[in-house]
Amino acid sequence: MFKKLKTPYKFFLIILVCFFLFILIYNIFHYDPILGYDAEAHYAYVDAFSRYMPRAIHIPTEIESREFFSPPLTYIFPSFIQVICRNLADSNNLLEYCKPVYGKASQIFQNILYLISVFINILTLKKLTKKNSFNISFLLMLMMLAVNYRTISMIRGEAYILFFLSLLIYKFVSVEIKKFNYNYKDVLGFGFIIGCLALSRQWVFFIFLAFFVTYFKTKKYKKEYSKFVFSSFFVGFIFSGWFYFINLFRYGTFTAFNSEMNKNLTLGRLYEFISFDNVINYIFTKPIRPHFENKFLPIFYSDTWGDYWGYFSFTSRFLDVGRNQLEIGSYLGVVNLLSVFTTSIIFYFYFKTMRRNENNIILYLLNYSVIISFVGYFLFVFLFQHGTQGDVTKATYLVQMINIMVFSASISFENMKKTKTYNLLIITLFFIFLYNFQSYLSHFPINYPN
Repeated sequence: MFKKLKTPYKFFLIILVCFFLFILIYNIFHYDPILGYDAEAHYAYVDAFSRYMPRAIHIPTEIESREFFSPPLTYIFPSFIQVICRNLADSNNLLEYCKPVYGKASQIFQNILYLISVFINILTLKKLTKKNSFNISFLLMLMMLAVNYRTISMIRGEAYILFFLSLLIYKFVSVEIKKFNYNYKDVLGFGFIIGCLALSRQWVFFIFLAFFVTYFKTKKYKKEYSKFVFSSFFVGFIFSGWFYFINLFRYGTFTAFNSEMNKNLTLGRLYEFISFDNVINYIFTKPIRPHFENKFLPIFYSDTWGDYWGYFSFTSRFLDVGRNQLEIGSYLGVVNLLSVFTTSIIFYFYFKTMRRNENNIILYLLNYSVIISFVGYFLFVFLFQHGTQGDVTKATYLVQMINIMVFSASISFENMKKTKTYNLLIITLFFIFLYNFQSYLSHFPINYPN
């Protein structure tokens, strides 16, 4: 795969990898997961989950953590570290003493999972496209997603979704290549991955739904596909269903949540949600909270490429320890402006890939995963959004869709290799990457707040 690259591409790849590793390592030192979205609730989940370990596992209740509805897989590793810490540490308050320990250990672990997922995706692209050369366009576009760096730096289920999603696509491509001539090991392996995804975060149910929509769309291997998918999902249900039955018995629903549906679902609310009123005043000048109020797309776009909520740049938070507070808004505005080009490239090549599907089951699945994820999340935000700040709209919640789009776009992008247009686009994206570089990095002081 690497040997097939010409020398200039090899040199460029080495540069990309060095940048990539620098970003990950830098953020490990400069960002603490306790600063993340709903961090105190996730830490409370870990403390409750690990309370009786290793003798027993306790799923937190709504009294113990606002994240009670979240599946437990995300919290197994930090809980394991917490148990080790409290048995080795000498402190009057072991819970507080061990929080930075298991928080940082989890962050490192999730960074490793992310690196593995990137490598798996590269192998999948090689298998899917039947090309031996390294897919540079995928790595470059992936590295430009600021949302990924925030996601893997926090204790969150979405970090695990990225890992298990890469395994899911790899395994599905492997079985499809065999024309769904599968064995029981394939079913057990695929079912296990499905179960792990279901125990990571509920957003993956949008992808699960895409499997069933794909059945009605595809024309070849229909019978074999349906048997494989049904058998695998049955295994996944056996592996993960217990958690959702706990929710059912406790809260009366499989998909419990920590807030009720918004009852103010008027046309005016919908217009506010989808409008772009006054957006132009801030999206390329100061795309930071609270300038977009409840407007879905401007917030989502700004949070994908920049840092709308300020969790990496701490705009409107921790002003006493901040740096570049006066300049960060205008900088992120230019990041948003340049990212219009990046977004256009991703969309162009994504649609180009999907137009070439030729009844390709894999591309059907990827496409419906994107569509259903977006529509499902859009409806979720509209139904459960409260207040005027749009705080449920975070790109992290939909990293599965964003990463699948980049994965799919790179298929057509890489088909242009050995052309002047390909080289020009790669160089342009790289210079945008360099300008946007600060948006990938935490702006907190080293080891803050511990």
